[in-house]
Amino acid sequence: MNYTLDFTPVIEGMPNLLTACLGTFMLAICGMLLATIIGIGGVVLRTSKIKAVRWLVIGFVEIIRNTPFLVQIFFIYFALPLAGLRLDPTPTAIIALGINGGAYAIEIIRGGVQSISKGQMEAGLALGLHKAQVFRLIILKPALRAIFPSLTSQFVLLTLTTSIASAISAYELTSVSQRIESDSFRSFEVYFTVTAFYLVISWLMMRLFAFFSARYFAYPVK
Repeated sequence: MNYTLDFTPVIEGMPNLLTACLGTFMLAICGMLLATIIGIGGVVLRTSKIKAVRWLVIGFVEIIRNTPFLVQIFFIYFALPLAGLRLDPTPTAIIALGINGGAYAIEIIRGGVQSISKGQMEAGLALGLHKAQVFRLIILKPALRAIFPSLTSQFVLLTLTTSIASAISAYELTSVSQRIESDSFRSFEVYFTVTAFYLVISWLMMRLFAFFSARYFAYPVK
């Protein structure tokens, strides 16, 4: 079987692919921000004195971590309209990514918080700081410094997970590439190019996280 490579459809569709890369970045960044909010909020609730609240967070984490992301995004996309809330594919994808990433972020951040000794918390309270100030100034930043590599690895994986949002036609790289492939039937050329794009996106994300790590979480050097 002779197969002749033809990247013409890819070249012609390059403007759409590049725009779709921006769509993937937007989904990833918004999903990470939402996941971070859910992660920090979940850790606060996870340490609540109210047992029902703690079990609610534990149940949320277990449900999300033990079900496929595809099922989660389908559930949100098709279940919310039954409750009277209809969202476009892109907002749905952001919510699904945030919820999925947030469940993992809760456990990662909780591990970092637990690594901070109780003596530091007690010292903060002894200095007259409120519990919120102790959490923000004494616990959260050192904890984030400790778990930043794990958290960023999870967020890079979340970036690649945006490809599953093509199942509900959210505007991102895989969705656009599927349309180009269906029009041209040049599967190898299209997905070879898309693979290269995802490698570049992942590398850019890692460089961005490295910058934030050096800027905000590096220990001071004398």
